[in-house]
Amino acid sequence: MVIPHHFLGYWGYGAQQELEALLTSVVENLSPNLSPTRGEALNFPPSLPGKGVRGLKSQFSAQENYSLPIWNVVYIGLDGNPPPQQNQIAAIFASGLFSSPDAWVIQENNCLILGREPFGRVPLYWTVQGQIIWFASQLQLLLPILQQSEVSIPGLYGYSCFSYVPTPLTPINQVFAVTAGTELVWQSDRQSGKLQTPESKKIHSWREASEQLTDEATAITELQTLLKNSIERQIADLKDEPVGVFLSGGLDSSVVAALLVQAGVKVRAYTLDFGNAGIPEYPYSEQVAQFLKIPLVKVPVTPSSIKNALIPTVQALDLPFGDGVCVPLYLLSERASQETQVIFNGEGGDQLFAGWTNKPLIAAGVYQAENPAGQETFIQQYLRTFHRLGGYESQVYQPEVYAQIQNLHPEDWLLTALDRNECPSLLHRLRRASLMLKGAQNIHPRATALGFVHGLWVRSPFCDLPLAEWTFRLSGELCLQGACEKYILKRAVENWLPPEIVWRQKRGMGVPLTSWCLNDFWHQLGIWLNPERLRANNHFYPHIAAQIVEGNLGAAIQGRRIGETLWLLIMWQLWRSHVLNEEITKQSWDHPFWLHRWLWRNFKRWQG
Repeated sequence: MVIPHHFLGYWGYGAQQELEALLTSVVENLSPNLSPTRGEALNFPPSLPGKGVRGLKSQFSAQENYSLPIWNVVYIGLDGNPPPQQNQIAAIFASGLFSSPDAWVIQENNCLILGREPFGRVPLYWTVQGQIIWFASQLQLLLPILQQSEVSIPGLYGYSCFSYVPTPLTPINQVFAVTAGTELVWQSDRQSGKLQTPESKKIHSWREASEQLTDEATAITELQTLLKNSIERQIADLKDEPVGVFLSGGLDSSVVAALLVQAGVKVRAYTLDFGNAGIPEYPYSEQVAQFLKIPLVKVPVTPSSIKNALIPTVQALDLPFGDGVCVPLYLLSERASQETQVIFNGEGGDQLFAGWTNKPLIAAGVYQAENPAGQETFIQQYLRTFHRLGGYESQVYQPEVYAQIQNLHPEDWLLTALDRNECPSLLHRLRRASLMLKGAQNIHPRATALGFVHGLWVRSPFCDLPLAEWTFRLSGELCLQGACEKYILKRAVENWLPPEIVWRQKRGMGVPLTSWCLNDFWHQLGIWLNPERLRANNHFYPHIAAQIVEGNLGAAIQGRRIGETLWLLIMWQLWRSHVLNEEITKQSWDHPFWLHRWLWRNFKRWQG
């Protein structure tokens, strides 16, 4: 089976020799964390074999009137590649199923087209240098192209609000991301050899159906068929090799495991074991595995294993992602890769079937409709569901950054997703927003990145277009019936799984971030969030970590929010050090974390 890969290329008008020299230089100096595999190079000097690079093909213009743009692409980590489609320069696939790409680069009628499918499984980045567009499936591949890599303040602000950088922004100035479900089109001027401003085309939009399905029996039958069809499409290339499934014991991953077993696939399940810390999920995973008669591998997650995997996870993710689940998922992918090359997950179920964040938002929407003069708009209430640093700007940022973000409004990054014209009813609007925001910009790209770094193809059966579009036909009461979330999904699968798995309340993965940060990682906080480093970065206030652990940043940042907020900052700082490769400044001892925590707490009491 072909292994996962990335690509880097350029297109436009420029000096061929200079462009080839730059492309060659980038490839020869690949960072070790890009994990290239042995391959061969086409269109490159003999020194390149062994770097794991394959040139796909190239085209150069010999005319002086710029009649044709020039371009070239290299794949990194490719061991054989599927035949390109017509006019396709490059493509990448999250699942290893080559029927349709997840991100693509096309040249057509002297136009360049960069596109992504609507679930956002694989990112696609671009930057313009002169009259050349450079594009890549990994941000790190574009950094050497820039004369200087500078942090984007809007990107930083978006990250601090959402725990991911909202597209089309990236955390780097001059580098942009193609939004999921969109194509960017550049026209070229043959006479002048100049590129026009790109035109953005929406190629797919999540839209509420005009006629809603209300009959429960019909919905159950149709949904069962759609789920089975999705699995059939995603196992079409499998022969007798076993596959893995990430099994949390929640409804979505359990449904995927059940569907694979029903389809006759050899399945091995993988689950996380946090020991006595956090909320134990593995007993539910064990129950599902026993019911389905499949082997279950427990992957222990300890403070030590988290610490050891932290930097590799940051490098693998490529972008900063602030969710605490990322490092445990890295460990899960690492373990699964020892026994399989194809991993299934249940990601996307919450977005399709109105998962657990919708009830408070529905209540807020009803209240807003009845009290339009309220102090907080519905979009502001939606923003608060991310539970990040939005609303604490004056306490978080140093004055220079705080001044730069005064004209930025994070609500603007939510407007398109919460478009009433596409989804007039509140529940469908929330589902659309969840697909476009938390799904396409956070959950799916990070799952692919963590799989790719371990050579895994990542398959998400809920990321199935016919299934997803069908859910926009569902009436609201079939999604959320009283206090019961995902009602129609539960009804459709209630005979496939134990009832206590189907009907139990969703809780989310209990990653014990606060416990780790206030105990096991206490001294490490003084290194990761050292005041001198934060002062030199000139973004966050130097003593923000101490403010958080003291409970002085904000009333809402208590309990589990302490660990989540610290983790958001830790992942950003480690991303700067290990992806941007910024020089690490000297550390200061002007912080409480060099003391034992009990001694510091007693000292605080004595001060009080």
